Amino acid sequence: MLQTAHGSLHTGLGIQAGQTLLVRGGTSSIGVAAAVLAKEAGLTVLSTTRNPDRLALLAKLGVDHPLVDDGDVAGQVRAIRPEGVYAALELVGTNTLPDTLRATAIHGTVCFTGMLSDAWTIPDFYPIGYLPNGVRLTAYGGESSDLPADAFQRYVDLVAAGRLPIRIDRVFALEEIGAAHRVMEDGAAVGKLVVRV
Repeated sequence: MLQTAHGSLHTGLGIQAGQTLLVRGGTSSIGVAAAVLAKEAGLTVLSTTRNPDRLALLAKLGVDHPLVDDGDVAGQVRAIRPEGVYAALELVGTNTLPDTLRATAIHGTVCFTGMLSDAWTIPDFYPIGYLPNGVRLTAYGGESSDLPADAFQRYVDLVAAGRLPIRIDRVFALEEIGAAHRVMEDGAAVGKLVVRV
């Protein structure tokens, strides 16, 4: 989770203090980590949830603009930042990617990291028709070696200080693994699901 959030923000997006970031899928474990790490790095963060009851959670994490994902996140983003965001982290999937691209400013970058929706491919992808002018699309799917030791220690220190929550939503026994998958597929968890072996 921390490695993926770090790699998405630093390798995929190359974030810098003062920029704006959209996290699409903000109440996922990677979305939570990315929002907190981006705030620590000095970014203004907009983050989405499909569940209006989770807006308060995003605000508690320090998200500047919690948004309900109603399918038109680009319209909401542009109402707040008419020029769009400089960086966007796509954690939902290819079904929301076009809207995330539209929320991004010219010369901004979208990093495709997650597929929470299980939408993995883009049929008949035509780049000129799909990508807005001047918006960059990249991806991140790295390894643990992408997380430098000093960054990992900084994140461990944030966890210890209570500033980076590692949320465990529920713990399941191994024989409950089917129930764990249903919770995950229904999007009912905020944080990690743990299965004890």
